[in-house]
Amino acid sequence: MNYDWDRRHCARKGHITYAPDDLRLRGRLHASTAVGEVWRCLRCGDFVLGEPHGSGPADQAPLVPRGRALRDLFILRFLAIERILRGLLIVLAAWAVWRFSNSQDAVHKLFEDDLTAFKPVADHFHYDLDHSPVVDTIRKTFDYKKSTLQIVAAALLGYALIEIIEGFGLWWAKRWAEYLTVVATAAFLPLEVYELTEKVSYFKIGTLALNVLAVLYILLGKRLFGLRGGHAAFEAERRSASLLEVKEAAGDSGEPPEPLPVRPRTSAGSSS
Repeated sequence: MNYDWDRRHCARKGHITYAPDDLRLRGRLHASTAVGEVWRCLRCGDFVLGEPHGSGPADQAPLVPRGRALRDLFILRFLAIERILRGLLIVLAAWAVWRFSNSQDAVHKLFEDDLTAFKPVADHFHYDLDHSPVVDTIRKTFDYKKSTLQIVAAALLGYALIEIIEGFGLWWAKRWAEYLTVVATAAFLPLEVYELTEKVSYFKIGTLALNVLAVLYILLGKRLFGLRGGHAAFEAERRSASLLEVKEAAGDSGEPPEPLPVRPRTSAGSSS
């Protein structure tokens, strides 16, 4: 069963119609019905009742993503959500480190008091709290200087902001965000590989795989850093798509197409 991305998107965001100056194309995109004029949607191809959303030269038609381009946009927005959520979690971690740096002594005392209270229970189960790896790790954090912890908090906050900026840029399909995502994600791949050598987990493997796929997809699919013709080829592809959309929506035959069942006009959708 084929998933109709175009009609799904139009159902949610609305149709996009356009009246080109070329009379031949204009006639094939337009029809008159008993209830009024209809124009063919550049995304899904259905006829929509009402005035077109725009008009002008065919090569100036709006860049309406559909089919594969629409799927690509869905993937970018999936990555955008993942980046924003990760950024928010890192913000919380930065806040926790900063709060800890300002109340380190009090937290240390509370930890030792609670540890003393739980010691009889641990002794009952023959568990040595004083030499527990978890307890040793926590105690080491109390030896960090306040200035060191504040630097860590600031670094985490900076990293979180990069992730959030990436997320919003990817959501709006901005090219600068694609470059930022590739550079920032690739920079941390060696660290993720090193962490796997220390301890393997399904979460770490999944995160590494997702980041590698994201880098390859954006790098090749968006023609970054000169690959596959670079920015010039990417822009040429985008501009040629505008004219192709008008032609494809109009159909290949020389005769005006038979009007599809007319749907009530919905609000104009964005081209994204």
